[in-house]
Amino acid sequence: MKNICIVERISKASIGVFFLFVASGFLLSGITVLPLFGFLLAVPALLASIYFFSAHLNKSCEIEVE
Repeated sequence: MKNICIVERISKASIGVFFLFVASGFLLSGITVLPLFGFLLAVPALLASIYFFSAHLNKSCEIEVE
């Protein structure tokens, strides 16, 4: 049970980091190469990154606060 939670946390964080790098790449290309196109693609990638960072885990993997 504990091993499943670790895998779920790592996958959630790695997907969030991936979309964060994609968003920063599009922002960089929006500044240098393709101004409008880069910014238009960076916004959804940044929102996807925020979503995956804030996504809730399963009930069995949640940290219980007493």
